[in-house]
Amino acid sequence: MDLNLIGYMMCLWLSSSRVLGGYPIWWSLALGQQYSTLGSQPILCSSIPGLVPKQLRFCRNYIEIMPSVAEGVKLGIQECQHQFRGRRWNCTTIKNNLAIFGPVLDKATRESAFVHAIASAGVAYAVTRSCAEGTSTMCGCDSHHKGPPGEGWKWGGCSEDAEFGVLVSREFADARENRPDARSAMNRHNNEAGRMTILENMHLRCKCHGLSGSCEVKTCWWAQPDFRMLGDYLKDKYDSASEMVVEKHRESRGWVETLRAKFAFFKHPTERDLVYYEGSPNFCEPNPETGSFGTRDRVCNVSSHGIEGCDLLCCGRGHNTRTEKRKEKCHCVFHWCCYVSCQECTRIYDVHTCK
Repeated sequence: MDLNLIGYMMCLWLSSSRVLGGYPIWWSLALGQQYSTLGSQPILCSSIPGLVPKQLRFCRNYIEIMPSVAEGVKLGIQECQHQFRGRRWNCTTIKNNLAIFGPVLDKATRESAFVHAIASAGVAYAVTRSCAEGTSTMCGCDSHHKGPPGEGWKWGGCSEDAEFGVLVSREFADARENRPDARSAMNRHNNEAGRMTILENMHLRCKCHGLSGSCEVKTCWWAQPDFRMLGDYLKDKYDSASEMVVEKHRESRGWVETLRAKFAFFKHPTERDLVYYEGSPNFCEPNPETGSFGTRDRVCNVSSHGIEGCDLLCCGRGHNTRTEKRKEKCHCVFHWCCYVSCQECTRIYDVHTCK
C-alpha cells in the first residue's frame, strides 16, 4: 500500500464518518475546498487524489465498500500507535500533510514494513467485518468453509468471509506495487504478511442456547481474531524482521530487482515474516530529513529497563521528574439494586519525561 495513499484514504473516512471537523489530529489533512462538503456528498472516486487507474476502476466497481477500506486504514494506524507507544518511534503522524507519516517511511525500513502490514491487515479486517454486518449488498457471510458440524454444536450465525476481505485488500492496496523494483517487492511481501495473519487466525466462535445457560444447543461460526491480537503478532514480526539485500536480474522486460536474505546462515523469511533492506534512524534527535521527532519531552518509565524505560527512551540524555495531581474515582460502593456510587479523590503521581 502506497503510504501516501493512507492520507488519501482519510478523505474516504471523513466521508463515510460524516465528519466535517474535530477529526483526530493524528489523521488530519490539508483539506482543500474540494473536500469541504465530503460529509454530505457521496464518494466520488475521481476526486480522490493519487489513485492509479486500477485503483480508480476498483473504487468505481466497489464503491459500497470503499468506506470500509478507509476505516481499515484508520484501524491499522490506531493499532500501530498502540504497539509503538513506548518506542522511540511511536508511529507519529503529521497534521496537515497527505503523507501523514512524513519522510520517516520513505526508506525501506522495519517501520515501513510494519505500517504496510498492519494497514493492509486493517483493510481486510474492516471489509470482512462490514460484510458480516450486512452493510454491503455485494458481500455477506461465508458459506464455503463450514463443513460438517462438530460434536455438541451446529453451524449458526454469520461466518465472516475473510477471504473476500483479503481479496479486496490485495486488489486495492497492491495495485500500486507493480514496479519491477525492490521497494515494490518489499511492499507486496509485507502487505501479504499482514493479510495472512487474519486467514491463519480465523477461529470458531460459539454461543450457548438453553434454559439458565445450560448450553443444550451450541451454535458456532467462523470469526476473525481480535485486531489487538493481530497487532501483537505483527509487532513480534517487526522485532524479528529479516534484513534483505537487493539483487538485479536481466529479464525480457528489462532489469528486475528482487530481494535475498542478507545472512545466509539465518532461516530464510517465509511469507508470514516482515522484510526490510534499509536501516532505521535511531529516532533520538529531531531530524526533518529522516522524519524523526526525537524523544525530548516523551513520558518514560523510570522503573523499566526496557525500551520504554528512561535510560533507553531518552537515549542517555537523562530525564526530568514532576509531580502531577489527578482526580480519580475512589471508595466505590455497589448499591442494591443496581448502581455504583463513588467518591472523588486527588492522587499525586510522579511523571518522568526525557530531557
